[in-house]
Amino acid sequence: MGQGRESPQAMRSTLYAFLQNCQTFGLFFLRPDDYPHVEHQFYMEDIIMPNGHSHLTYQQRCQIDVLLQSKTGKAEIGRQLGVDRSTIAREVLRNGCNDDYDCNRAHERAVSRRKTSSATPRKMTEKLLWFIEHALEEWQWSPDQISGSLARSSVMVSHETIYRHIWADKKKGGTLWTNLRHRGKKYNRRGSKMAGRGLIPGRVDIEERPEIVETKSRTGDWEGDTIVGKDHKGAILSHVDRHSKYTKLNLLPDRTAKSVLKACKKVLCALSDKFRTITYDNGKEFSGHKKITEILGCDIYFAKPYHSWQRGLNEHTNGLVRQYFPKGTDFTILTHKQIQEVEDRLNHRPRKILGYRTPYEVFMEAA
Repeated sequence: MGQGRESPQAMRSTLYAFLQNCQTFGLFFLRPDDYPHVEHQFYMEDIIMPNGHSHLTYQQRCQIDVLLQSKTGKAEIGRQLGVDRSTIAREVLRNGCNDDYDCNRAHERAVSRRKTSSATPRKMTEKLLWFIEHALEEWQWSPDQISGSLARSSVMVSHETIYRHIWADKKKGGTLWTNLRHRGKKYNRRGSKMAGRGLIPGRVDIEERPEIVETKSRTGDWEGDTIVGKDHKGAILSHVDRHSKYTKLNLLPDRTAKSVLKACKKVLCALSDKFRTITYDNGKEFSGHKKITEILGCDIYFAKPYHSWQRGLNEHTNGLVRQYFPKGTDFTILTHKQIQEVEDRLNHRPRKILGYRTPYEVFMEAA
């Protein structure tokens, strides 16, 4: 991983420090069930409102409720909250009910109204730009993932807008563009000329795989492959669940069947009840597939030689891993901690195909 990259642990600290400076509460973006490694909620109103203009928060509405019940005048309430008396009058008129003001009902009305009226693009505030740039540089989210995640909280910023900001930054000599997955270049699918060279004893062809696997409608159907390091030394074993996109990565000392089997015993055995099938390529490192079946209790199938698209999700996932470990990286100096950090990032990254939920969220929901 590049020097200065933020680990999941550091991500939590960064978010917590940011939240300590947040004074406005309202629509939230990061929910505990979406991102279990983040302990605190990330309230979006604090980053989308321009300076000098903000909505009343739930906390302020609670204060209004209490003060109104104590017969405090609107001018005095405004003074105590630091807002104009007209703001209080408008709040009671719009979100109250026949002079009966309830903070919970008022906040629900305000949030609902704001959601339905947020179809127009938001101003790119300083705090919103901070969030976008942080997600790009530290979490390696794509513009589409950032846009989709913001949209879940009714903050409409298109991925085109984010790209324009990135290219404007590049013209000024900035480096945001270096965090793009393919640095703005057209994606070239990994070649499959070397696929299927090994002879796999007892291999079961993908044609015999149950049809339900193709639908990606359930968890437990995985694809597997290895990513090779510089000079063919060292490797990363990757498995990805076809339904949830949940990924498991394992650092290997070499690309042998013995190392693959050892990694499956050490790491995947704990998830054995989450494996129904695995589809591998035809590399010799998977020649011990019968023993893997014994360990995980699942059926193993092999894609046809020169048909890498039959494991398209795994190919795509390997491309995501290459974002952190480009071709030419010496895998022999990598650590298991570095591999785990990349796995965590991929599993907690919102995915468009999942409705901008995370692989972790979808995988655990089905567990």
